Amino acid sequence: MNIGIIGAGTMGVGIAQVAATAGCKVVLFDANAPQIDKALTGLEKTLQKLAEKGKISQEKAAEIRNNIVKGEALQDLKDSNLVIEAIIENKDIKTKVFTELETYVSEDCIIGSNTSSISITSLGAELKKPERFIGIHFFNPAPLMPLVEVIPSLLTEKTLAEKIYNLMKDWGKTPVIAKDIPGFIVNRIARPYYGEALRIVEENIATPEQVDDAMKTVGNFKMGPFELMDLIGVDVNFAVTTTVYKDYFYDPKYKPSLLQQRMSEAKLHGRKTGKGFYDYSEDAVKPEAQKDDALYQQIFLRIISMLINEAVEAKRLGVANDEDIELAMQKGVNYPKGLLGWGKEIGYLKISETLQNLYNEYQEERYRQSPLLRKL
Repeated sequence: MNIGIIGAGTMGVGIAQVAATAGCKVVLFDANAPQIDKALTGLEKTLQKLAEKGKISQEKAAEIRNNIVKGEALQDLKDSNLVIEAIIENKDIKTKVFTELETYVSEDCIIGSNTSSISITSLGAELKKPERFIGIHFFNPAPLMPLVEVIPSLLTEKTLAEKIYNLMKDWGKTPVIAKDIPGFIVNRIARPYYGEALRIVEENIATPEQVDDAMKTVGNFKMGPFELMDLIGVDVNFAVTTTVYKDYFYDPKYKPSLLQQRMSEAKLHGRKTGKGFYDYSEDAVKPEAQKDDALYQQIFLRIISMLINEAVEAKRLGVANDEDIELAMQKGVNYPKGLLGWGKEIGYLKISETLQNLYNEYQEERYRQSPLLRKL
């Protein structure tokens, strides 16, 4: 297949690498031409390291690199069978690119967006042929993270989701099909992992390092919420939360954190700026968490109950089937277990009681239970 990629940032070049590894011919385009050269230089280094470690042969490294060519203009994507956009999370900018792209590509070319939070229906509706448009959401870093969310819009041609699902499998990915709702599967269900952790710290119940330690030791998560926000980018995480909150008509469940807003304003974005919830400067010493078993259990139960409630609500609303909900959280954000199964293991009654206690304490809609939770 001929694949076009718009955007030569981390995601764009990562998706290009995935497609090129699968034997596709890729044209990589970015409106900022020097960014393409920078991305391809970085890719060459990555492929060289993979070859040196014996992960791929030198021949395969050369083949992957040779499968990707630089696009000088958007028009260079005209022969693509599939174009995937991976640019800034801004609806107006994306829409402008898609409407121009449509004037160059063939009638049969599929147009996809890697958006993590913008409505696929709203993006596709601006096209002359909205039935060819679909969400194809990779996770960062695209070559390493197996999950791809495939999101048809209300206007997408009925068989297209299955075609893209099968293509992603051919590319060695783990695809899931999701409804076009804010945050899709992962970014919707995962919100409490960050939101409730921030709430706990804002209320001085625990420190960021205690919350992280609790989720890693009690919950067996690979990274705590604050470490993860620093890795993703505090500003990026805040932007996704804000989008989901707005797109759910300001549902209190998804209300952003004032602490996170202040961190974003202060440009304390995490690893990329050298400081976030933790200090990443060369001589910085990470603070030790003051261990407290009872507190750790309380933190874990509060956050996991919120997460399980979201997964149960996604099941109730048919956001995806049970298997895809479980797969998405394990393959997209590395959760140690699927949340529906985890709820069964802890006991749905205990989850329900935890949420009811939080609701009684705070009197906030944030802690309302999914109607399905009480029936499980």
